[in-house]
Amino acid sequence: MTAAKSTDQGSSRSSSTTTPPAASTAQSGRKPWKKKSPAEIFAGQVDRLREEVQRKEEDLKQAKRQLQKLEEARKVLESA
Repeated sequence: MTAAKSTDQGSSRSSSTTTPPAASTAQSGRKPWKKKSPAEIFAGQVDRLREEVQRKEEDLKQAKRQLQKLEEARKVLESA
């Protein structure tokens, strides 16, 4: 019985490897590659870095608020 199971699994694997046409249709939906100038690459890097800094500033603000709340809670607990 186990031999029959292993052959069934093997046949399903072989049939899945014979279906690359689905992958080729996905590639046809891609945009054509367009070469960027060095200025465009640099501008993209600046934009990505700016977005990352903004995201980290928001995280820092949230962490500061959480720290402030915890410090206030600590003061309440110490005074009690």
